[in-house]
Amino acid sequence: MAKVLPEISPELADWLGRQHIFFVATAPRADTGHVNCSPKGGDAFRVLGPLAVAYQDLTGSGAETIAHVRENGRVVLMFCAFEGPPKIVRLHGRGEVVTEGHRDFAGLAAVFPSHPGTRAFIRVDVTRVSDSCGYSVPLFDPRGHRDLLDKWAATKGPDGLCDYRAQKNARSLDGLPVLPL
Repeated sequence: MAKVLPEISPELADWLGRQHIFFVATAPRADTGHVNCSPKGGDAFRVLGPLAVAYQDLTGSGAETIAHVRENGRVVLMFCAFEGPPKIVRLHGRGEVVTEGHRDFAGLAAVFPSHPGTRAFIRVDVTRVSDSCGYSVPLFDPRGHRDLLDKWAATKGPDGLCDYRAQKNARSLDGLPVLPL
């Protein structure tokens, strides 16, 4: 049975940090807008406090999460145990996009690994922590992390990444603005 927790305990923070993948879901305000769910992996997640988390957002072909969070702030992060005892944890909250130039960008960058494709950090003020059984989530053995995005971003270089973001990340699927260019 699912239960709501008052905060992210140290034990839960440890469990969250050991997960190899998590999912981020957002939606625009418009009823006709597209709901988005994105997988995230690698060492891209940090618990900042009992009700505060952040993840490193890397350059990709879309930027729906950034557009939705900028528009309305609503976000949920979901973690599933793919090894060990079954468990699902959801962190609902209000997100903030922290891009280069934001007063907190350097501080967040200092607690994450350096990636040439870092586009932003999504910081979340968690308003609801819940867990559920995860009995039907299959077991998987992680084989490792892919380094393709880092290699791709390194070949683009800073100027190439700016150009790419201007072409591919200016607007969401629904036409919402994404990043200041």
